Amino acid sequence: MRIAEVLRGKGSAVVTVAETATVRQLLAVLAEHNVGAVVVSPDGRTIAGIASERDVVRHLNIRGAGLLDQPVAAIMTAVVHTCAPEDHVESLRAVMTEHRIRHVPVLRDGRLAGIVSIGDVVKCAIRELEVEREHLVQYLQS
Repeated sequence: MRIAEVLRGKGSAVVTVAETATVRQLLAVLAEHNVGAVVVSPDGRTIAGIASERDVVRHLNIRGAGLLDQPVAAIMTAVVHTCAPEDHVESLRAVMTEHRIRHVPVLRDGRLAGIVSIGDVVKCAIRELEVEREHLVQYLQS
C-alpha cells in the first residue's frame, strides 16, 4: 500500500504552528486538535521542523517551567524525516521504527500534503492482515 492511499482514508489536513509560537501555545494546539505532534511551518506549506508532546516533556525536564514561554523553535526537531505519496507504507514503517519517530510529514513537490502517524501505519498493517486472512479462508473453503 502507498502513502497516498493512507491519506485518502484519513485526509490530508496538517496541523501547524509557527516557530515563534510559544511552547504554551503549542500545547494548546496539541490539545485542541487531539494530536501528538504538529509541523512547525512559517506558512502552512513548508517545513521548518516538527514538535511533539515528547519534545515538550524532555525539554521541560531539563529547563523547567520557564520553557513554556519560550518559542517552539527552541524545542522542535529541525531535521525532519519526510515521505512522498508514492512511497510504500512498509518502507515508512521501517524508517519510523529505525529512527523511533511517530509522525512523518508527507511532501508533494516540496509542499505539505499530509502527515502519517505510527497509528496510521499500524491500522494499515492490520487491514492488510485482515485481507490476507480473508483470502486464505476463502482459499481453504474452496
